[in-house]
Parts: sequence; C-alpha cells; structure tokens
Amino acid sequence: MEKQSIQRNIFTVVKNYIFIGFGLALFAFGWSAFLIPNELMGGGVSGVATLIYFATKTIPIGVSTLIINLLLVAIGYKILGRKFATTTIICTVLLSAFFSIMQNLFPKPLVEDDVFLCSLIGAMLSGVGVGIALHCGGNTGGTDIIVLIVNKYRNISYGRLSLFINVMIIGCSYLIVQKIDCLVYSYVSMIAYTFTSDLVIDGYRQTFQIMIFSSKTKEIAERINQDMHRGATLIKGYGAYTKQDMDILLVIAHRSDRLNITRIVKQIDSNAFVSIAKTTTVFGKNFDTLRL
Repeated sequence: MEKQSIQRNIFTVVKNYIFIGFGLALFAFGWSAFLIPNELMGGGVSGVATLIYFATKTIPIGVSTLIINLLLVAIGYKILGRKFATTTIICTVLLSAFFSIMQNLFPKPLVEDDVFLCSLIGAMLSGVGVGIALHCGGNTGGTDIIVLIVNKYRNISYGRLSLFINVMIIGCSYLIVQKIDCLVYSYVSMIAYTFTSDLVIDGYRQTFQIMIFSSKTKEIAERINQDMHRGATLIKGYGAYTKQDMDILLVIAHRSDRLNITRIVKQIDSNAFVSIAKTTTVFGKNFDTLRL
C-alpha cells in the first residue's frame, strides 16, 4: 500500500512538471513569436528582461530572466519556503532555456504586418501558458514571487495584482522604444494576458454547489462518500407541492467531480431533481484556505 502511494506521488509530480514545462514553453512561444519581434512587451521579469534586450540589443532575454529570477528567489526563499524555491529555480531554468531557443527561432513575427493581432495572440498564448503552469504548482518567477507572497496572506486575484505591477514596467518601455503605438499595443497585450490567465486559473479552480432533491438522498450521499471521497450534507426540507417532509442533499464539488456526481444521481434515482450552480469561491477543507 505504501509502495503504491509512493508510486502515485511520483506519477503526480512527474505529470505536474510535464504540464509546467508545456505551460512555460507556451508562455515563451507567445512572447518570442508574436510580441518581441514587434517590439511589444508584457510585464514581470520577462518584461524587464525584454527592456534590457531592447536597450542593449545584445543581452539575450533568457540570460537576463535567469539572473533576475535567481535574485528574487533568494528574496522569496525564507517567506515561501524551500519547496517553492526549488520549484521556482526549476521553472526559471526551463523558462530561460525556452526563451533562448525560441528567440533564435523567431527573428520575425509569426504573423507579419498585423501588430494588433500579434499583441492579442501573443498575450493570450502566454496567459494560457502561465495559467497552466500556476495550476500545476509552477510559476514564471519574477513578479510572480511578489504576487504569491501577497497571495499567501491576502485573497487577491493573481491577474489583478499582476496588473498593477506590470503597468509600471510596460510604461518604462516607451523610454527605450519611443514608439507610442508599441506602448499602446503592449498595454492591449497586458489586458489580454491578465484576462486570459485569470480565466484559465479560475477555470481550473471552478467549484459548483449541487442540490439534489430525491427520495433516495441518503443512498446517493453514501455513494458520493464512497466513490468520490467527497462530503455531502443532508438538509431538512418541506415540499410545498407534495406537502411532505424531505431531505435535500447539498454537495460542494470541484469541476472535475461534477460529472461523476450527476452520474451517481442518475444511476440511483433518474427522477431526482438536481440544481447545479457555480460558486465564486469556496473556503475550507479540500478547497481554498480562508485568508483575511
């Protein structure tokens, strides 16, 4: 049993790092193939590294990203812990490697003569990439370290907090590039990136409140407990139409559990009345931690 648990943990770690690598590769691809060749940029350390590249034309973005991130990891080590620092170093090395490779592969934008389209595509790809990486326990380092430190103590949206930091970084690009259209398109890409990253992260964390009205609620609750290892609550109710007392089953579940719960309900009582509603946030065991 212990051996199976160890194997399961190893499989989970390997799977997470595969998805983290994919997310970081997608992030670097969005920047390298669409934003950087058009002299556009986003925020974070990648934005600072891009500024350095635009100013010097010689220092690769991957090198600057690696150096700045390692400095920030040293700052965040004591606050976020050894595990976070280890993960961040791995992610930083991966991201720097992807930038070094892709910057050479795409000296010109993948879509030429349409800067607006490039700003949207590049931002959305990088937003999806960072969303996947964060969901699997990774990060892109840099300002993510600052965001995650604040997030540890305050329940603030990742995208919203990043927005405030990135506005200042992108604003500095005008001092180097000195093109107002590039500045405007960079802000467009920042908004698209913020929206997309929040959408992906919130999508992974989406939870549902499921209310089940049935004469077999206890049987359904037992199956959910056994098969899903998910808690359920029986609430006493009274049917205004049937004029009978009844139990209402309340279940709070992650997105991945919703389909399996509805299947259990259908198998036990195909005539059950089921109400499913999205929740904004759920705090407690197996969900988010309550932060004030």
